[in-house]
Parts: sequence; C-alpha cells; structure tokens
Amino acid sequence: MVLSGFAAPGWAQEAADGSAPAATSQTPVLTLDWEQLYNNSLWGKRVAREIDKASSDLRTENNRIASQLEAEERDLTERRPKMAPADFQKAADAFDKRATEIRAAQKAKADAVQRQLNDERQGFVQAVMPKLDEVLRARGAEVVLDSRVIIRGLSSADVTEQLGKRIDREVGDGAGRVPASVPEPGSSNSASPSPADALPSDGTSDTGTTDQGGVFVDDSPNLKPQTGADPALEGGSAPKASPPLGLPMPDPQN
Repeated sequence: MVLSGFAAPGWAQEAADGSAPAATSQTPVLTLDWEQLYNNSLWGKRVAREIDKASSDLRTENNRIASQLEAEERDLTERRPKMAPADFQKAADAFDKRATEIRAAQKAKADAVQRQLNDERQGFVQAVMPKLDEVLRARGAEVVLDSRVIIRGLSSADVTEQLGKRIDREVGDGAGRVPASVPEPGSSNSASPSPADALPSDGTSDTGTTDQGGVFVDDSPNLKPQTGADPALEGGSAPKASPPLGLPMPDPQN
C-alpha cells in the first residue's frame, strides 16, 4: 500500500481572511510503531528494569535450590549401601515428591514474571489510547496503521515520536498503575529445601544418575528476549501468542 499521496502539507497556510493558521496538519491516515513507542517510553524502560531484576533474582534462586537438591541426592547415593531397601525407597519417594513441588513453585514464579510483563504492556496500551484518540482528532485522521507494515509514506504521517513525548509528559513511567504479580525471591516455603526436615535420618533418594529423579533441573524453554524488555525467564513456560500492542479505536463521542 502506498500512502505518500495521503499526506497533506505540514502546516496549513494562513487564510486570506486573516484567520489563524491551523495548529496541526490534516492527515487522513497516520502511522505508529507500537513497539518503538513502548520501548522508548518511560513506562517501557521502567518495566524493562523491573523485569530484568526479577528474572535475575529468579535465576539466582533457581541455581541455589538446584545446588542444594543435588547435594542432597549425592548424600543419599553415598548412604544407599548402608540402608535397608524399604527405608531407601521411602526416602527416595519423599525426595522426589518435594523436588517436584519445588520445580512447580519455581515455574509459577517465572510465569508470574511473564504475566507481569504482559499486564504492564496492556496497561500501557490502555493509558495510551485516549491520547492517541486526541491526536487522531487533532490531525483530522480517520485511521492509524502500524508503520512496520507500510511500504512507503511521508514521515509527516508518523506520530510515534510526537505521541511518545506526550505520553512521557502526561502519563510518566506508569509505576503503580498495574498490580504487581511477581513474588519476592524465596517467598514460597516449598522453594527452600531443608535437608534436615525433608529427609529421614537414615538417608535420601538415589535415582541412579544426577540428571534423573528429583534433582531440580530447569529444562523449560527460556523466553528469548526481543527488545530488551523481555529477558530469559528460567523455568517459565513459553508465552502464548498475545494480541498486538493495539486496540480498536472507539468511535468519537458526539
């Protein structure tokens, strides 16, 4: 689609009757880069910092838990020859059950980080839409298109930078607008192994090799960062396809 023919002159000339010049150009079709708008905004930069920190804290916690569980498993392996088969099986089952619960708890934390990221992005959209509607009306536009799918068009049709400055000025970084869903590190009791409480005095579980049994192994797919605002979240499930950063514009109120 070629849009260059739609763009009107940047500023209307002063009318012959002496009326004041129009404040903005009349452009029926505007373009906007949602990703650039979000990533460069105070809101997007704040979220990037917070998600980076939450992800780093979770990785540190996962590594600590994995080391503890691996140490428990090695201890059980060494004590297995001295244990009765029934006692060993009981200890192994208890260890595997607890390790499974820990893995689920850590995965839930990673999912909460991803959910927080998604909620923040949607909160940003909701905050932006009224401002975008005002720009549409001021520019005499009827539609906004994603600039990333435009083949050709005049730069005067793009409102990304203009809208971004306005959002930073009038909305700010959005702190506190979206309820927090990310738990504090170590907030789940099941995520803190306690060898003395979890294992019988006569031993713990042996699973044959170090990559089996109840050892906490983070084998879930990491979330690949795309723009810097979504770092790898260890233990998290792959994100579901989400709607684009854009919603239908409501009809202007009469």
